[in-house]
Amino acid sequence: MSRIGKLPVSLPTGVSAELLPGNVVKVKGPHGELSQKVDPDITVTIEDNQIKFARPTDQPRHRSMHGLYRALVHNMVVGVSEQFTIKQELVGVGYRVALLGKNLLSFSLGYSHEIRLMLPDEVIAEVPDVRKGENPVLVLKSCDKQLVGQVAAKVRSFRKPEPYKGKGIKFVGEQLRRKAGKTAAAK
Repeated sequence: MSRIGKLPVSLPTGVSAELLPGNVVKVKGPHGELSQKVDPDITVTIEDNQIKFARPTDQPRHRSMHGLYRALVHNMVVGVSEQFTIKQELVGVGYRVALLGKNLLSFSLGYSHEIRLMLPDEVIAEVPDVRKGENPVLVLKSCDKQLVGQVAAKVRSFRKPEPYKGKGIKFVGEQLRRKAGKTAAAK
């Protein structure tokens, strides 16, 4: 039995789930509504504020699907109840981010031009005020874990941290591998 797949997904207060035709699980909560199509071989049951998953055989394909869909539905439940948050830090002189309107970000990252990124409606961006001596931080929130991670990866791709000084866009708390710089040649 899959260690992940056999665990039931508990529904917190304020979150409801329903099973739609075609083996689609729909989860609704205070922060939004998400749905996930589950493989037809996996049996989904909703009872006593819990979502349970079962597989027909011990084939490798069924075992992997069992844990996968349980994890995806669990992430949906956590997302609609609490939201997922990713914080990114802009390290570098003059590196800035500004929120223009509801879902348009403008980045100044040392290029000759500014970079603008239109966010999906499901992702909420916040740019807290920067105190002197601190790096600007971008906070991305969404109920969809996959979507907020994809947007964060896109933002990071604009200027990845370089290994010598660490300049670029990094996740808050991320440990970067640093390299030693050039040394003077001995004569």
